[in-house]
Amino acid sequence: MSKQILLLAGDFVEDYEIMVPFQMLQMLGYEVHAVCPGKEAGEQVRTAIHDFEGDQTYSEKPGHNFTLNATFSDINTAAYDGLVLPGGRAPEYLRLNEDVLKIVRHFSEANKPIAAICHGLQILSAAGVLTGRECTAYPACGPEVTLAGGKYIEIDVTAAHVDGNLVTAPAWPAHPAWIAAFVKVLGAKIEI
Repeated sequence: MSKQILLLAGDFVEDYEIMVPFQMLQMLGYEVHAVCPGKEAGEQVRTAIHDFEGDQTYSEKPGHNFTLNATFSDINTAAYDGLVLPGGRAPEYLRLNEDVLKIVRHFSEANKPIAAICHGLQILSAAGVLTGRECTAYPACGPEVTLAGGKYIEIDVTAAHVDGNLVTAPAWPAHPAWIAAFVKVLGAKIEI
């Protein structure tokens, strides 16, 4: 039986940050369940594309609709080997959902691999699991990491940072490094 990965989504999740890990992890043989609070398997979340076009911050454009393949209310966190937290707009309101925070705390307390990218660190900050941890995020989330007791690490937008079971990256240009590091933490043997 393949390892199972839980991917937390919400409306206006960053398009690449949900689509790419979802597809890459499946390609590597993992069973990935994408869920959203209040939605069931077969329903969709809307996505947003964040791009870096030389402005002071990213631009935002409508993305694709992403179809969920599992129901949030049915998940059993003990059955999952890893957790993926994409960025975008969704983390700013998902972090207000106590059930989401309980899920994150379960993965943290069980020392299961957690991959968070971009604004996904907002959920980790709200869950209170960053105390004493090093991580990266989209730079605008750096102060939240620090306020949550974590140490924000500034790295290149194409790089990833690993601190034990926690794999983080600043934004979607880091997908190759971020996913490679995550699957290594999951126990895969990847040669780069």
